[in-house]
Amino acid sequence: MTLIEQLAVLGAGVAAGCINTIVGSGTLITFPVLLALGYPPVTANVSNTVGLVPGGLSGVYGYRRELAGQCARLIRLGTASLLGGALGAVLLLTLPAGAFKAIVPVLIIMALVLVVVQPRVSAWVKRRQDGAMPEHGGPLLFAAVFATGIYGGYFGAAQGVLLIGLLGIFVHDELQRLNGVKNFLALLVNALSAGIFIIIADIAWQAAALIAVGSILGGQIGARVGRKMPPTILHGVIVVVGLIAVARLLFA
Repeated sequence: MTLIEQLAVLGAGVAAGCINTIVGSGTLITFPVLLALGYPPVTANVSNTVGLVPGGLSGVYGYRRELAGQCARLIRLGTASLLGGALGAVLLLTLPAGAFKAIVPVLIIMALVLVVVQPRVSAWVKRRQDGAMPEHGGPLLFAAVFATGIYGGYFGAAQGVLLIGLLGIFVHDELQRLNGVKNFLALLVNALSAGIFIIIADIAWQAAALIAVGSILGGQIGARVGRKMPPTILHGVIVVVGLIAVARLLFA
């Protein structure tokens, strides 16, 4: 890569790390950049996944205060994410390259609908259960997080949007604490997928390293910015980023 191309990948990594920590969908920045530089789609996807793992670690560290006291929830939902992520990574390496392309925008739109209606639906569920919502979301959330893990292991764009929408529906807690959980679950999926890709796939290591450096910085920026956002603004940011993600996938 030329110096300009290296700077472009580094800058995309910073932006992706920031957006992933606040919302998700950072892949929709880095992945197209790698494609534009001539990397084959699968190579670009797996290299991008490997590169974004350090940024995920940075974002989780930045949200460590919000994650305090949620160990049992993280273990339960993390198990679902790991199982789904492993299956998704295997599907990426075995299915045709465009297998999920048609359904990805639908999944993102469904996630945005969840985010928009989440406050009212969550309140309705809480009333129906007399305020006794399951602490960890119950079996439905476990299954949904598993399914999201499959998607995240396969492609991953807007995985965070899906997770925050589901968590908001099924878990009665502060949005910032749920955002921390979202970051942790997305990190598990990406880290597991990256481990599989490193063993059995071709990685463009220069691109992955540049994304990694940028995403670490972006993860810290995203944690600082995201923590200060009121719930209403955070919901709005999630919806805007999700709509951009849909547009880029449909018209790329």
